[in-house]
Order: sequence, then C-alpha cells, then structure tokens
Amino acid sequence: MPAYIIGRVEVTDWTRYAEYMKLTPAIIAQYGGRFVARGGESMTLEGPEETNRVVILEFPTYEAAQQFFHSEEYRHAKTLREGAAKAQFYAIDGVPVA
Repeated sequence: MPAYIIGRVEVTDWTRYAEYMKLTPAIIAQYGGRFVARGGESMTLEGPEETNRVVILEFPTYEAAQQFFHSEEYRHAKTLREGAAKAQFYAIDGVPVA
C-alpha cells in the first residue's frame, strides 16, 4: 500500500534551497519514491490561505517513506536546506486501492 510524505516549506533563500532541490530527486528514487507534486501552482479551497511551497512524495510503503526520511543520504541533503527554508513534513499511510 503506498504512503506519502507531505511537506510545507517556507523558502527564505532560493539560491541555497536550489542546491537542496538538486540532491533530493535521486535520493527519493533510491527509496522507491517519486514526486506527486513539487511546488506547482496551488489554490487554497478552504481555510487559511496556504502560502508555503507544498511537496507531495509517494513511496511504495510507509516503511520506505520512513527509511528515506531518516536515511544518511537525506540527512546530508537536509543540511543544505538548513537556513534556506523552514519546513514541516508529514508521513501518512495510503488507503488500499479498491
């Protein structure tokens, strides 16, 4: 069953954040993940306006999502994000496809 990581990111330094963005696709793929959404156009449909960058990743399992996020490779990439963005990430288990 797939699992997702959802991130809300307030980018404060796009130059430094771009370096982080260069590294993450290969690391995500290494753990079987893929981008579902990566900061594209968005619209708040209900509730407070979302002004942060929203990223959605899909992984084959909840365990793979956790392994990615806690991996040594991603830990290194996160150091490039430090000071360039404030982020909040969630992991959520998907539902079975009927």
